[in-house]
Amino acid sequence: MEQNEHVISEEVCSLSTVRKVASMLDLVPSDFQKGDLLPRGWHFFLFAGNVRRSDIRADGFPGFGVAIPDLGLPRLVLGGRTVEFLGDICIGETLERTSYVASISEKENATGRMAFVKIQHELRNKNADLLLNEVQTFILLEASTSKPVITEGTPISQEAQAKKSLTPDALQLFQYSALGFNSHKIHLDRSYAQDVEGYPNLLVNGGLASLYVTEFLRTTCGVTLARFQAKHSAPLFCNSELTLLANPIDANTWEVKICNSNQALAVSIEAQINA
Repeated sequence: MEQNEHVISEEVCSLSTVRKVASMLDLVPSDFQKGDLLPRGWHFFLFAGNVRRSDIRADGFPGFGVAIPDLGLPRLVLGGRTVEFLGDICIGETLERTSYVASISEKENATGRMAFVKIQHELRNKNADLLLNEVQTFILLEASTSKPVITEGTPISQEAQAKKSLTPDALQLFQYSALGFNSHKIHLDRSYAQDVEGYPNLLVNGGLASLYVTEFLRTTCGVTLARFQAKHSAPLFCNSELTLLANPIDANTWEVKICNSNQALAVSIEAQINA
């Protein structure tokens, strides 16, 4: 497959799956009905890859939805994502998803080779209206030969207009991974995360962290997202408290931060809202 070849698939925003997402978030499943608008940020399950077991990477990651060259870099983490909400998805409707590799760049530093892979996903309705555009940035790394250096980070101010703390557990990591058909072992297999990758515990999915943010803005802050850009600077771990901090920058922009258990910045998000 050529690097920029587009993969087109049909995806259904099924009521059954939406209610499972609601259950995972401890919401009332029956509150969501066919024909309702899908809450912005809940679209992650529409990007699930259909990858044969024999084609899954050694780390368990089932692929990007598109093929990329074998770069000889077996470890993978999410570096960030940009999501544009150009319209609303209706629960029950059938969508067309287009996915392709937007870019691949390689570099080398003191820790070794790495590559940045940008995967673009587009969702359109039956009228071919573009409803959502998402670019995910993955970082591919060399095999771990020693325990990774995990920066605890410097505590930042916890002052915010809106604030919420929560503690992801292994059950929620499993549910989120299952809904998105993501078998990446760093989220599911504690012995792999610790013994192979060298982390102290399971890692919280980057997509789950984004979902925490979009739900926080939707329910606590009461705003409607138009776009958000997330940058992941430090890992978040299972069974460790994280804190969401949100502050409006102006009438159309919010800044959201996710802090780890040391009150240090782990994820930074700039969100544009519909005023």
